[in-house]
This record gives sequence, C-alpha cells and structure tokens, in this order.
Amino acid sequence: MPELSEERRMIQQSARDFTRDVVLPAANRLDPVKGDIPREMIDQMAELGYFGILIPEEYGGLGLGAFEYCLVAEELARGWMSVASLIARGNALIGSLKSMTPDQKAHYLPLMAQGKFLGAFSLSEPDAGSDVANISCRAKKVGEAWEITGNKYWCTFADGADFILVFARTDATVDPKARHRGISAFMVEKPRGELPKGVSGSIIPKIGYHGWTTWELAFDKCVVPAANLIGEEGRGFYLATAGLETARAHTAARSIGLAQGGLEDAIAHAKERRQFGQQIAGFQAIRFKIASMATEIEAARSLMYTVCEKIDQGVRCDKEASMVKLFASEMCERVTSEALQIHGGGGYTTLHAVERHWRDARLTKIFEGTSEIQMRIISDHILGRD
Repeated sequence: MPELSEERRMIQQSARDFTRDVVLPAANRLDPVKGDIPREMIDQMAELGYFGILIPEEYGGLGLGAFEYCLVAEELARGWMSVASLIARGNALIGSLKSMTPDQKAHYLPLMAQGKFLGAFSLSEPDAGSDVANISCRAKKVGEAWEITGNKYWCTFADGADFILVFARTDATVDPKARHRGISAFMVEKPRGELPKGVSGSIIPKIGYHGWTTWELAFDKCVVPAANLIGEEGRGFYLATAGLETARAHTAARSIGLAQGGLEDAIAHAKERRQFGQQIAGFQAIRFKIASMATEIEAARSLMYTVCEKIDQGVRCDKEASMVKLFASEMCERVTSEALQIHGGGGYTTLHAVERHWRDARLTKIFEGTSEIQMRIISDHILGRD
C-alpha cells in the first residue's frame, strides 16, 4: 500500500477531526428523523476547501488529486455517507474540464471551489439506469435557447443545488447501433431551495441516504440558454462517462469509510457489552468477526490507494476502478452487517449509528454502476467482449 506523505496525513487527520466534531453528531441527531444536512455544515466544508479538492488552483481550488479526494471522502463517510457524497457536488464537473469552454471554466469553477455553486446530477430516467444510452428526455433548440422536456429519476439534491447538470437527447434520430450518440449535457441554473422553472418533482422515499432529498423530475419546456450547453452537442454520453474512474474510487472510499465506522463501533460495543460474566470482546466468535472485518477493510483501502495513484498519474485503470468499486462495496455490506450483529438487538434500533452505516452500505452496491455492471467490465477486460 502506498505510504501516505506528511501532507496527506494532515489532510486525513483534518477530515477525521471534522467528522468527529461536526459530521457524526449531526448525523446521529438528524438521520433518524430524516433531517437535512445543515447549511452551516456545508459552509464549513466550503471553508475547508472540500468542494474544490479536484479543481485547479488557477480557479481557486486546491489542485489536488483523486488520492486526497478519496482520503477526505473516506473520513466523512465514517460519520455520514451523504456528507461524503456532497463533496462531489462541487467537484462534479472536473471530469469534463476538457469539454468546458474557457469562459465556462472561468465563470463556474471558482464558484464551485468556494461552495457557492453546487450541483445535482440528472442522468438516470425511469427506463435509463445502467443503460445510459436509453435516455429519452429531449432538448429542442428554440432560437438562442434550448427547451428540455421529459422525465428524470434519481436526482439527489435537486432542490438544494444551484444548478442541475441534465442530460437530454438533442438528436431525435436514434441509431440502433450507436444509441449513445445524440445526447447532450446542459447546466440548468436555479435558486437554492427550489426546482428550476418549468420543472416539477416528487420526492422518492428511500430507506437510507438521508440528509438530502432524491427526486423524480418532470421537465416541461424548461428553457436553458444556449451558452449553458456543456461540451459538444450530441457528445454528452462521453462527458457523463469521463470521470467514472474517479467516481468509482470515490464510491470505494465511501464504502471503506462506512465499513470503518461499523468496525470501530463494533469494537467499542464489544468492549462495553458484558454477557456471561465477561466482555463479549473476549469470546472467540466476536474476536474472529472483528479480525475478518478489519482485514477486509485494509485490503479494500490498499486497492483504493493503488487505483488513486494510477488516476493521478494519468494511467488508464478502468478495470482496476471497477474492481475496487466492486470489492469495497460488497465488503462494506458484509462488514456493516457483522457490526450490526455484534450489537445484537440494539443494532436494530436507531439508537446506534451502526444501523445507518448498514442501510447506506446497501446503496454502494447500486450507484456509480451496480456490482453486476462492474463484473461485466472486469470480465470484458479479462476475457474480451462477447
């Protein structure tokens, strides 16, 4: 496993302290009642530079890499995975930097780095999840603007964001052999706390990932200025997939943070809980569970560090990124489930954070590409495509 430099250790420790002092207490208070991430916490994260980790220094960001991004995400997820996910709302467009015009970079990126222009991502639709090329939401050119019409699904933070990055078809002709062509990306700006004009929505009820709201959106001739087209018209599919390696490493980091939280809580509980006249930490069944949990977490963390190094060195690693996303998310569900088991009946209540980690862990196997999609990617690399 790559050795952490002194600078990286300081970044890690700072995120760890912030999580312990700010994130975890808020999560323990708000998640059981499905409360929102406090705006003051978002402002504190902005002051720490978390929304600009991947944004170049020339635009006011920290100019760091995937390694530091994942270090911070892991620590934040130890407290509340939603907060660890929130940092992507400022670093969201970094994968598509090459697609942005100089004017767009100069205008948007400094605001993102300051946490003053946070985004939501609207790619999925009722019939387009893993099959992104099946997008049917349309964008029609009308004078010097575009009108977006259609339905979107799984858009988290649509209300709290300052913009929504929306993917829609600008070419009505769909080539069955190249369905990914003709999709474009648009930055739909909006006031915080509201949906854009021409957009209505309904809240999707979730079993976890609380702290912010996930929406189903209906666009009805939502007008977007022509200047808000991001990248080339018809090539939005490539923009959507441009940052997948970093996104999947980020999901691995969140998974590892959740698992670490479950492990630490299980260890503390095992030392406090007494049965049959002794700490349950003295029973071999509990000790072996904890040994296995710790080993799996360390293995996932080591692989994540290796993938992050490759990303930052510009080495293609889509196979390895899929591997770490697959391994870490599957590991996360196992470890948090075992942590809940160690808590016994208490673990099945909202009185302990472990149930939150367990619920959120289940999502890591679904978003940023399901486990099945990751296995398809990995096997294609090893065996070739069908």
